[in-house]
Amino acid sequence: MLKRRLTDTIAEYLKQFPAVCLLGPRQVGKTTLVRKHQDIWAGGLPPDYLDLENPQDLQKLAGDPVGYLQQQQGRLVILDEVQRAPDLFHVLRGIIDERRLAGEKAGHFLLLGSASIELLKQSSETLAGRIAYLELCPLDVLEVPADNKLWWRGGFPDSLLAADDAASVRWRNQFITTYLERDIPLLGPRIPAETLRRFWTMLAHNQGGMINASQLARNLSVTAKTTTGYLDLLVDLLLVRRLEPYYVNISKRLVKSSKVYIRDSGLLHTLLSIDSLDNLLGHPVVGMSWEGHVIENLLRVAPERTKASFYRTATGVEIDLILELPGNKRWAVEIKRTTAPKIERGLREAIEDIQPDKAFIVYGGTDRYPKGNGIEAVSLREMASELAMASK
Repeated sequence: MLKRRLTDTIAEYLKQFPAVCLLGPRQVGKTTLVRKHQDIWAGGLPPDYLDLENPQDLQKLAGDPVGYLQQQQGRLVILDEVQRAPDLFHVLRGIIDERRLAGEKAGHFLLLGSASIELLKQSSETLAGRIAYLELCPLDVLEVPADNKLWWRGGFPDSLLAADDAASVRWRNQFITTYLERDIPLLGPRIPAETLRRFWTMLAHNQGGMINASQLARNLSVTAKTTTGYLDLLVDLLLVRRLEPYYVNISKRLVKSSKVYIRDSGLLHTLLSIDSLDNLLGHPVVGMSWEGHVIENLLRVAPERTKASFYRTATGVEIDLILELPGNKRWAVEIKRTTAPKIERGLREAIEDIQPDKAFIVYGGTDRYPKGNGIEAVSLREMASELAMASK
C-alpha cells in the first residue's frame, strides 16, 4: 500500500486536538488510510470505528448517542461519513468537554467527511476550538512516480492503480455518475444530474479559463445566479478549484475574475472523453490540463497557510501561480508543458511587477537550470519537493 504524506500529520493532530476532521472527496483513500493506522493512532485501547452509511452502525447512535459515546471514554472514536449525521456535532461538544475534565486532552474523535465541506463546517461550528481540519487529496508527485501516468489517469487511487487505461476510464466514468446521481442528491440540492454533468463538462472545456457566469447560464437555460450556485457546489465538494487573482498596488489595471480548474486531471480527461494519453497529447486542452495538474500537485504539498493566486494584467502580462508562503515569502511559478521553455517578455514584465523572492518555470523536462532574470527551470517533482520543504 502506498504511504500517504498526511499519515504523520494526522497522528500529530490527534495528539494536539480533541477532534480531527479528515476531509476529501469520495474514493480518495480516507477510510483505507484510517483503517490501516487506526490502532497506532488510538494508543492503548482499540478504537471504535463507525461507518455512518452503515445502518447497523448508525443505529448505535440513533437512540442514545450520548450514552453510547460516553461508554467509549478513553478510546479514539472514528466516525466515517460524518456528514450523514450533522446533528451529532452538538453531542460531540458535550462528550469532548467531559473527557477533557476527566484528563483526556486530545485524541477523542477522528471524523471523516466526503460530502459538502461547507455544510460540514457549518454543522461543526459548535466544536470551535475543539476541532482541526485536514484535507486528504488524490495522490501527488511526492507519493507516486511523477510520470505521465499520474497526469493522464489522475490521482484517485483506483484510477491511477487500475490494471489498464480502459479500467481506469471505466472507474472515472462511474465516479462521475455516482457523484451526480447519488452523492449530490444526498446533500439536498435538487439539480438534474444531466444539467450538472453538462455544467461540469463546460468547466472542463474551459480549464484554467475565466468564468463567465452569464454565458454558462445562457448555455444551460438557467440564471447566472444558478450557475454560480453550481460552481460553488463543485468547489465545496473539492472537485473544482477556484483560483483568485493576485492583487498588488501598482499602476497597472489587473484582472479581477477568478480562474477555474477541474482539480483532478483524470476526471478532467474523462469529462472531455479523452480515452488515452496519446489522445490527450493531441487534444487542445493538453496545455491547460498540464497547468492544472501542476497547480494542484503544488498546492497539495505546500506549507499550511500558503495562499495561492495568479497574476494577470488587462494587457495580458501573466504569471500562472503566485504562492505566498508563511514568513512573507512570495514565489512566482510559470508552467510550460514543453521540454524547452522560453522566457517571454510578458513573464519578465510580470516578475518585475511583483518582485518575488523566487521565480520558477515548471516544465516537462527533468533537469534544473537557470533561465536568466532570476528564473529557474525545474521539473514538477523537484518543484514540489522544494515547496514541501519551504516551511522546514
